[in-house]
Amino acid sequence: LKQLQQNSVRLKENWSGSLIVASLTGAFGSSFLYGYNLSVVNAPAGYIKKFYNETWERRYGFSVDEGTLTLLWSITVSIFAIGGLVGAIIVTPIVKFFGRKCTLVLNNVFAVAAALLMSLSLLAGSFEMLILGRIIMGVDAGISLSALPMYLSEISPKEIRGSLGQVTAIFICIGVFIGQVLGLPEIFGQESRWPFLFGAIIVPSLIQVVILPFLPESPRYLLLEKHNRRKAEKAFQRFLGKEDVSREIEEVLAESRAQRNTKLVSVVQLLRTRAVRWQILTVVVTMGCYQLCGLNAIWYYTNNIFSESGIDGETIPYVTLSTGAVETLAAVSSGLVIERLGRRPLLIGGFGLMIVFFAVLTVSLTLQNTVHWLPYLSIFCILAIIASFCIGPGGIPFVLTGELFQQSQRPAAFMIAGTVNWLCNFAVGLLFPFIQAGLQTYCFLVFAGVCFAGAAYLFFVLPETKNKTFHEISQAFAKRNKETLEMQEMNHYPGERKPSEEQESNFTSSVDNGETVKGIV
Repeated sequence: LKQLQQNSVRLKENWSGSLIVASLTGAFGSSFLYGYNLSVVNAPAGYIKKFYNETWERRYGFSVDEGTLTLLWSITVSIFAIGGLVGAIIVTPIVKFFGRKCTLVLNNVFAVAAALLMSLSLLAGSFEMLILGRIIMGVDAGISLSALPMYLSEISPKEIRGSLGQVTAIFICIGVFIGQVLGLPEIFGQESRWPFLFGAIIVPSLIQVVILPFLPESPRYLLLEKHNRRKAEKAFQRFLGKEDVSREIEEVLAESRAQRNTKLVSVVQLLRTRAVRWQILTVVVTMGCYQLCGLNAIWYYTNNIFSESGIDGETIPYVTLSTGAVETLAAVSSGLVIERLGRRPLLIGGFGLMIVFFAVLTVSLTLQNTVHWLPYLSIFCILAIIASFCIGPGGIPFVLTGELFQQSQRPAAFMIAGTVNWLCNFAVGLLFPFIQAGLQTYCFLVFAGVCFAGAAYLFFVLPETKNKTFHEISQAFAKRNKETLEMQEMNHYPGERKPSEEQESNFTSSVDNGETVKGIV
């Protein structure tokens, strides 16, 4: 009990005011908008389709046929993922040049432009503006879902890195929930008000632009990539809320000395690096399962299941709020316990619970017309699947991507993770209607299989990463990769190496002067 109390006190000491403000502000203008844009198109779907039809008829003198209307709507929804893929691809050079914090701030240009295009589309009578706004908003999401976890992982002490990393997932869930709330008929879910749903995107963006510039850049970025020890120390002091940050500075320098090379690695170089092959595979598996585990299918069935349960159609939007609330509560709970339980139990346990509830849901949906109370069991399974997803698989993949790689590899790793994330997102949107049409309620068994594969892989491969430095995590994979970090540098950067004494001396002189004197080559 005494040990638990000491750990609790230590955790509280790690939460400084600047750290809390940076994480909340960063997430509010980034992952919150991603979640918001996932759900915001659902409530006004009927009104937007009517707008498409009226615009078409005004231009061409006849109503749009059903097939073309469906195609336009499908493009409007799915093109968000195409924009996200573009954002994930371009994020690496952006975070390298501008830094993590500045990337988040500048990314709001995309958000504001998208909000203006989408909110003014009805007034301008142009559905193309809405579609263009969706793809630009996707670019914003693709950049922010890489830059934000990178920033959070680099500014947080290792003791709370998991909890702080979960802020990304928590704000995604909050964004989904707020999108559902604002879409209610009493607020913006009306034919004359639906453009305000998209205009509201400007509010989080402006809040982030006003607050985030006054907070420090990532100290690891300042020290290892900009070689500015003075600014890095000040950033650590503000984020950690203490004057003596020599231990943290030394940890970062130790990582640099072990890594021998802080020159940023390209995606191709990272993929060819033997010492991180299992880390890359782990990120690909977790990000793939994040999108392919079936949560999108759950949203597809929700309204139908609520209707089968006897809930009135006009009441369903209010009942649907329960899914967003459960999602948010589960994500917050995960953030509170991740540093006690660790990443492995939450990830593997989350996938395991999803398998169980997918199986029960398949049975209840198949037999729901024969037993009157089975629709209520289906509702319970839907909420349980959402909660199981959010306690682990819904947020920890972003945390792991920031933890499994060294500083020079992290931007390229997030580009790979983001690409997998958005490609799988697009694939689910494209293929799920066909899977559902072919398998009906048995489609959930496919997703149960994905969850099983993900849980099995993580059980055998993923080491626990809580309370470990980035260097210690890399060493945990060294045996599986059959190569240490030092061997990696010798094998993959032979022409770029200097004797370790000379290189360490160069790096020390660089960071001690507070500016770039000699770059690490």
